[in-house]
Amino acid sequence: MASHSSKKAIFAALAGNSIIAVTKFFAAFYTNSSSMFSEAIHSVVDTGNQFLLLYGLKSAERPADKSHPFGYGMELYFWSFIVAILIFGLGAGISIYEGIIKIKNPEPVTNVFVNYIVIALAMVLETFACSVAFKEFKKTKGTQNWIKAIRSSKDPAVFTVLFEDFAALVGLMVAGLALYLGEHFNLPVLDGVGSVIIGLILAATATLLAYECKGLLTGESANEQVVYGIRQILKEEPSLLHINEVLTMHMGPKDILLNISLDFEDGISSTTVESAISTLESKIKTQYPEIKRVFIEAQSWLGHRQSSDQDSQTNEQ
Repeated sequence: MASHSSKKAIFAALAGNSIIAVTKFFAAFYTNSSSMFSEAIHSVVDTGNQFLLLYGLKSAERPADKSHPFGYGMELYFWSFIVAILIFGLGAGISIYEGIIKIKNPEPVTNVFVNYIVIALAMVLETFACSVAFKEFKKTKGTQNWIKAIRSSKDPAVFTVLFEDFAALVGLMVAGLALYLGEHFNLPVLDGVGSVIIGLILAATATLLAYECKGLLTGESANEQVVYGIRQILKEEPSLLHINEVLTMHMGPKDILLNISLDFEDGISSTTVESAISTLESKIKTQYPEIKRVFIEAQSWLGHRQSSDQDSQTNEQ
C-alpha cells in the first residue's frame, strides 16, 4: 500500500516541476541558452517521472489475485526503475547532446538577466519540493546515517524524488554559474559546457537510482533490525530446539514475505506444533505489521541441512 509520505513528496515535486518547466522553456527560447534548455528538459522529465511514480503507487495498491497471489507491490519498484532509465536516456542524453552542439557552434546568450530570474525562481520551488521529500524521508531514517538510510530504504518513491530534487538544485547552480562565467569572460562556449555537466549530473543520478531499484526488483530482504526482532520472538517459544532459517523479501515498501524453518522438540504432538506456529505468526505480525504473509515450516535441523546441501550441489552443477 502506498504511504502518505510517498504521495506527499511526489505531489510537492510534481507541482514545482510543472511550473518550473514552463518558465525554463520560455527562458531557454527567449535567451538562446543551451544550459537553460537542458534544465527545461530536466524539469519535463522529472514531471513525467512523478506521474509514473504515482501510477506505480496506484498499481501497487491492487489486491492479490490468482495471477499475482502475493499482490502487485513490486510494480512500484518496476516503475521507479523506468524513471531511472528515463532520467538517463532523455534527461542526460538530450542535455549532453545539446551541450555538444553548443560547444561546436557557440552562440551568445541574449538577455541573460531573464535566465537569472528563472533560475532564482526555480531554486525556490526546487528547495521547497526537496525540503518536503527530505522531511518525509527523515521520518523513516531513524538513527542511521543518510547513505545507509538510502541504501536500506524500501520506498523508492521517496528517495527517487529526493534524488531528483537534489540533482535539480545542483543543475540549477551549474546553469547559473555557466551563464555568469560565459557572460563575464565573453565565452559563450561555457553555456554548452554547462549543459554537458548537467547531463552528467543526471546520468550519475539515474545510475544511483537504477542501482537501488535493481536490488528491490531482484528481491531484497527486510532490514537487519526486523530480521533480528523476528529471531528474538522465535527464541521465546519454549518448544523450539533450533531456528533453521529465516528468509524475508520485500514485495513492496510495506509488504514483507516471511519464510521460516523451525526444528521443534521431539515427542510433542502435532497440535502443540500447530499452536506454537499460530502463536508465533500472531506475535510476528503484531510487532511487525509490514509482514503480510508468514510461512512457517516444521523441519528437523538435520533434514534442513541435508536439503540445503542438496540445493547447493544442484546449483553448482
